[in-house]
Amino acid sequence: MTTQVTAAPPAGAAARRSAPAWFQEYGVYAAVAALLLFNALFTEHFLTADNLRTQLIQVAPIVIVALGMALVIGTEGVDLSVGSAMALAAALLPLYLGYGLVPALLIALLAGAVVGAVNGALVSVVGLQPIVATLALFVGGRGLALVMADGRLKQIVNPDLLSLGTGSVLGIPLVVLIAVALALAVAFLVHRTTFGRQVVAIGGNRSAAALSGLPVKRVLTGVYVLCGVLAALAGVLATARLTASDPSSLGTLMELSAITAVVVGGTPLSGGSIRVLGTVAGALLMQLLRATLVKHDLPDSTAQIAQAVIIIAAVYVARERRSR
Repeated sequence: MTTQVTAAPPAGAAARRSAPAWFQEYGVYAAVAALLLFNALFTEHFLTADNLRTQLIQVAPIVIVALGMALVIGTEGVDLSVGSAMALAAALLPLYLGYGLVPALLIALLAGAVVGAVNGALVSVVGLQPIVATLALFVGGRGLALVMADGRLKQIVNPDLLSLGTGSVLGIPLVVLIAVALALAVAFLVHRTTFGRQVVAIGGNRSAAALSGLPVKRVLTGVYVLCGVLAALAGVLATARLTASDPSSLGTLMELSAITAVVVGGTPLSGGSIRVLGTVAGALLMQLLRATLVKHDLPDSTAQIAQAVIIIAAVYVARERRSR
């Protein structure tokens, strides 16, 4: 009787096989740390309290939108209408602030929920591909926002609303605290609730999830509604920070920023997994990268090229990991 012994793979080959997995798990955090170290050494006044506060304020709306996008991508979908949802919320605020801050906020968030419900119905009930379903409101939603605003920028003077964009608690900007609270809430939703487990299961295999009795249509619609509400909230906060409602530009290209943060953060476009902390880190990485290049007098086009390279690398690593 002959015993076959399989030779162990060389250590170098094993290391090469594990590299994509390591990069997807920890690469975004290492990149954020490397950027912070670079700026601490070579960028004057970068790590001052004022500059760090500015960076966090600027990234907060992106984080909020990216959290909703992560839920959608976790179902193997995508939402191109988040920028339009932001614009709709911004357009509605001046129209209803006369009734008080709370009614205006509720109406703005309701607009985001309606956008999400329409997207969710088109995906889960009609059966359209997510990119096609959300593309309709990507175009039509901003057009509707411009109609509501008469195509004009409107100044915001309501002090209660403005405090959302400029206020702070113990020196920490309120918008940053809201983004952190939402990140914790979404992490709890994904990892500790039945709804979160259903979202991941549907993203992993929608057919199997349906055969096992999961409410696929209801969960998909709920995910898009959550994404729309988070986008609308980001629009409210951005409007408060800018002290003006400008539906023509607010949220422009936000969908790309959100998708970038999610993908770079390690959530695969194929669904079945959601990395909340990675999404936050991905948004921070993109913000720090852009700020670093600006501080060193490089054009914004350079930042866009760098972002494209990072996206390609992240998608490639995710593909390599799945193929193994």
